[in-house]
Amino acid sequence: MDRHSILHCSCPHLSVCFSRLVSQSEGSTLHSEPSELPSAKILLPLRLFPFSLFPVSFRFLPRAQVSLHRVSFFTSEYEASPASPDRMGELAVEKHAQYILSVEKRKDDFESLVMEHLRLNGAYWGLTTLDIMHKLGSVNSDEVVTWILSCQDKESGGFGGNVGHDPHVLYTLSAVQVLALLDRLDAVDVDKVSDYVAGLQKEDGSFAGDIWGEIDTRFSYVAICCLSLLHRLNKINVEKAVDYIVSCKNLDGGFGSIPGGESHAGQIFCCVGALAITGSLHHVDRDLLGWWLCERQCKDGGLNGRPEKLTDVCYSWWVLSSLIMIDRVHWIDKNKLSKFILNCQDIEKGGISDRPDNAVDVFHTYFGVAGLSLMEYPGLKPIDPAYALPADVVNRIFFQK
Repeated sequence: MDRHSILHCSCPHLSVCFSRLVSQSEGSTLHSEPSELPSAKILLPLRLFPFSLFPVSFRFLPRAQVSLHRVSFFTSEYEASPASPDRMGELAVEKHAQYILSVEKRKDDFESLVMEHLRLNGAYWGLTTLDIMHKLGSVNSDEVVTWILSCQDKESGGFGGNVGHDPHVLYTLSAVQVLALLDRLDAVDVDKVSDYVAGLQKEDGSFAGDIWGEIDTRFSYVAICCLSLLHRLNKINVEKAVDYIVSCKNLDGGFGSIPGGESHAGQIFCCVGALAITGSLHHVDRDLLGWWLCERQCKDGGLNGRPEKLTDVCYSWWVLSSLIMIDRVHWIDKNKLSKFILNCQDIEKGGISDRPDNAVDVFHTYFGVAGLSLMEYPGLKPIDPAYALPADVVNRIFFQK
């Protein structure tokens, strides 16, 4: 199947994502986790799980409040508009907006301090959630842009997770995504940033995350997504990048972090997303991969990341977006999945947790809301399954001059 035939897919999300590919493919270059740990009674040590979109796995006491970023971008005047009382079964939009707008105010929490290295990712999760829920106007965009630019390493052009931190491709993508969200990509030197990302490609087509050289298909996606948003895919060898990703495909149709690595829903999203952006989805066995992905749905309606693992709200994104990109989303029960996500809400204080009655955090709030957006939940903006940004933002980047 060539990439042009993808346009005939009936899924509305695919038509948004892939209609760009044809318009961008005139030349030779296209411009186009998390471990399932039980809830603990103490804060578990954090490990960077290297996705710009999903960098950390954590569990807290039930209903503990989690702060992922501490910079003050949000206006203090935000108040919920009058509405009927929230109840389980409906998305508590106003509560979630209030939660996101409040987490950055708790600057001295232990949780906030240990998450300090991920603050730029936290900004991406929170701000994108607000935009999907039509609440981005509650943010002082000038302050956001100023802070993001302060996280850039002026020598390399890459971005760190916080001011003064070492640059990494993960945080660089988060910076680009937030600037795209705010329509402020003009605030950065695009060539400087893209040179940093392109410089991480290795001879075999793979990408390192930073100067220390760790290789992972997650970094392949992050680099391709970032360069595509900046219209600079011509700075890398796209053919080699695709070949490396294909070399990580397994007999079950999934993809691993390296050749021979275990299939995982997060890795699958990265590989399928990168292949979608580069117009290379013909390398995917859609039926075989679709079967593996639809088997991730469990009895409670939620999705897990690998066989025999617990369900987690974040897989509402990794699995669902991948199924949409390969046109197999009708193979799961979306009603049950929606109910699972909605049952993970804290309807009193806002936020979404990994599983019902666990602690909420901005990470799972974002992916819960994004998953509902993929299922066309009423009142939410549609989100692009490949770029993980609202569809109107992606369309603005690729269609508006």
